Formats: sequence, structure tokens, C-alpha cells
Amino acid sequence: MTKTLKVLSAMLSYPDEMLAAASAELAQALDEERLLPADVRPPLDALIEEIGCADVYDLQERYVELFDRTRSLSLHLFEHVHGESRDRGQAMIDLKLLYEQAGLKLSAGELPDFLPAFLEYLSRLPLAEALNLLRDTAHILRALSERLQSRKSPYEAVFRALEALAGPPSEEAAAELVPEDPNADPNDFAALDEAWEEEAVSFGPDAAPACKERLIAQIRAGRRPAAGRPAANPAAKGETL
Repeated sequence: MTKTLKVLSAMLSYPDEMLAAASAELAQALDEERLLPADVRPPLDALIEEIGCADVYDLQERYVELFDRTRSLSLHLFEHVHGESRDRGQAMIDLKLLYEQAGLKLSAGELPDFLPAFLEYLSRLPLAEALNLLRDTAHILRALSERLQSRKSPYEAVFRALEALAGPPSEEAAAELVPEDPNADPNDFAALDEAWEEEAVSFGPDAAPACKERLIAQIRAGRRPAAGRPAANPAAKGETL
């Protein structure tokens, strides 16, 4: 298990008392594994400390404002590429099956392309395989990092750490991103609901972004065991950092 990916997954999850209580454990896991460059650790450690010390309701309000009400900061990976591939539904099913094979059960209503779930899954893979899949999302990670930086959000630190692990994105992939709407108001709930309802899922033959197709292909390839290698068995439950 790659503890660093598990820690970053936890830090992008909805903050609660359990996460706050585990803050020291999160930092310790990063110290033990030493996967991250030294320059990304100070802001990451500051966010971990804040999660452990700040009022949990303030943390939750900030999280909702950023990631739930601001579509350009959505933690659902497929929201950040143009259009909706006709293969998206099957890719979601395939990804969910992979999670289950790795012993990862999604909570009710949680979609497989939710970044914390994806990182939790990657943490259970061999490191090289995990980083190869993470690299397919590098352009999304960079965009989210820059958007959070413009808001002076401490969550930028998590995406800088993920960028360091994923490596630089390709120009081709970066061109596929949905641009941020500078006029979007995260507190305009009627407009927010309308936007999500209109564009949430649309399976059409005209939309098949390369980034999404690469990720779909890798997801499907992950279901096929390599020659001479048995299919993955579900991992033991109850793992800790």
C-alpha cells in the first residue's frame, strides 16, 4: 500500500472529527514513506495541522464552498474534460468493479471518478502502476492547483503534492479541459442546480476526449490480468495507515 496516496485521499475527503483526530498519523505516514519532494511538504503539513486544530464546522463550510458549490473545483475527474463520452457509464461500472476487487467499497451516492476514491484505489496498487494511472489526470490536477492558488486556498498544497507524483501534463491533454467560468457564483444555488442538471451526464457520439478515453482504456486494461498472473483478489479490509 502506498501510504502517501492514502493520506492525500484522506485530505481531500469531507473533514470530520475522525479526520481531525488522525492528523498526526497523516503527517507520520508521509514522513515514513518520503515520496514527496521536500518543497511540497511545508504547505501540506500546515494544512494537516489546520485540519487537526481548526473548528470542524468551519472546515466543513470551506470544503463545501470550494468543492461542492464551485463546479470548476469539482473533485469528480470527468467534470473537467469537454463533453461526456458515450463510454462514461461503462467506465464508471468498470472502475467500481476494480475498486471492489481491491477491497474498496464506495459509500452510497459516491461516484467512482471522485478523486479521493480514485486515490484510495491507487494506494492499493503497485506504486509504478498507480503513478501511471495518476499521470493520466496530471492536467486536471494542475488546473485545480492553479484555481485553488488563485483563491489562496490551503488545499492547493494537496494538488501540488499530487502534481509532483504525477509529473507534468501533456499539452494535448491540457487543451481538453473545460475552462473555468469567471462569472460563476458558488452561492447562486438555482444556477448551480441548473448547470449540474443540464450537463451532469450526456452520452453522445460527438464527445470522446482523448484524456477520458485513455483513462477508460487503462481502467479496462486493469481488469485483465497479465499473462501468468491471477486476477486481483480483494484486499483485506480494515487497513490502517
